[in-house]
Amino acid sequence: MFEQQLINALSLGSVYALFALGFTLVFGVLGVINLAHGAIFMLGSYIALLLVNQFQMSLWLAMLIAMLTCGVIGVIVDFLVLRPLRKRNAPHLAPMIATIGVAIMITNVAQGFFGAENKRFPFGTIPEESFTVGNLHLTAVQLAIVLISFALMVVLLIIMRRTQLGRALRAIAESPKAAYLLGINVEGLFLFTSFAAAALGGAAGVLVGLSFNAISPFMGQPMLHKGIAVIILGGMGDIRGALIGGLFLGFAEVMSVAYLSSDFRDAVAFGLLFVILLVRPSGMFGKILERKA
Repeated sequence: MFEQQLINALSLGSVYALFALGFTLVFGVLGVINLAHGAIFMLGSYIALLLVNQFQMSLWLAMLIAMLTCGVIGVIVDFLVLRPLRKRNAPHLAPMIATIGVAIMITNVAQGFFGAENKRFPFGTIPEESFTVGNLHLTAVQLAIVLISFALMVVLLIIMRRTQLGRALRAIAESPKAAYLLGINVEGLFLFTSFAAAALGGAAGVLVGLSFNAISPFMGQPMLHKGIAVIILGGMGDIRGALIGGLFLGFAEVMSVAYLSSDFRDAVAFGLLFVILLVRPSGMFGKILERKA
């Protein structure tokens, strides 16, 4: 039924959008495509799983701690990897290549610590309640995913559009040098951006782990591909575009599985992406961005 597939697409697309928001936030403010974002996303799932398994912690508290932990990891990556490259005025490709190395390191550590096989949340951890409205069937997990994803996205949008912090971040996105001359703590906000982006990625990781109940050290790489597709589709560095692009990609995937075959899932989604970019190369909301002094 088409309406049911829309519910499924909303659940999947909201996770894609949440993951892509962190991705596009780093690009918009730092001007860096952080290819370690997928690995941090994966860590969010494992941290929540570890807290639930070893400490019998409630799922939602475990998710909050996973977000904060991933945020701290994002700050560490920025401080140890990206900041030294910024200080040396490294070429734009250098941070991207460096974060590939960080992603490989994190993935290998996770594989060594947790093993390569899929892990699952303990029985009874994931709510099994469901709701039926007419012919529509909505599970508690789907509802939680949509509500949490949209709540985090709304908070981020409010911060960026309505607060002094958001105005400072937008100023840095336009020109870090000009923002520095205006008295803005540029390096401090770079660290804040890395924290917020990684926390959003960790939240997305937990939600995907809940949705599929299968956590793997390699789950970050496919999501990284989807995140890159979403931010290109929506417009590089545009938060609205990340939101709508994520929902679009989720819709395309779910509908291709429902009406064609799961074998065509990625082919249809990325094929539509290719067609849209032929018509509008800068994405739905984007423009060709140039970092100016």
